[in-house]
Amino acid sequence: MTEQNAAGPSGVYDPMSTTSPPMAAAADAVVMASPAAIDGEADADAGVAGDFGRFYTTTWPGVARGLTLVLGDSDLAVEATDEAMARAYARWSHVRDYDNPAGWVYRVGLNWARSHHRRLARRLPLARGEADPAPPPAEPAVREALMRLPVKLRSVVVCRLLMDWSVKDTAAALGVRPGTVQSRLHRALHSLASSLQHLR
Repeated sequence: MTEQNAAGPSGVYDPMSTTSPPMAAAADAVVMASPAAIDGEADADAGVAGDFGRFYTTTWPGVARGLTLVLGDSDLAVEATDEAMARAYARWSHVRDYDNPAGWVYRVGLNWARSHHRRLARRLPLARGEADPAPPPAEPAVREALMRLPVKLRSVVVCRLLMDWSVKDTAAALGVRPGTVQSRLHRALHSLASSLQHLR
């Protein structure tokens, strides 16, 4: 599948697809066109850029999918992921040493999206609740039940079950204690089980 095939009807990249992120070529270009690569002065800088390029290509799709499900807006999720990746690149010498750099990117993207949404809601109060729905999981009832969860619970479900992160990595990504992750996951799964009992 080509990158064009991953675009939806509007030509916008679908974060729920399995193809490379839309900026993967741009990440490669950063590596190729970095001053270190051009001047040949600092191979270490080129190594950092190459390291980030690999991280970007492998991490972007998962973070974008997770944010799409949590935020319920694929366009906002893509924008948030790109913003978080740009911030990660600017701080890559530190971020790459974190236990879970992808978790850091996810948290930055989620925080940025929430702030963006609050600013937009203040400017356009009538626009609240008009975001495009997230691409659905295979079973529409599962998507509806997931979207009814509060964002705090939905985030834990996405990190633990969709992204398959450990309790520790999820806690770091969301800025909460591991016990909070377990508590929220328990509450979320109980709520989902109640909502989906008709599918058993």
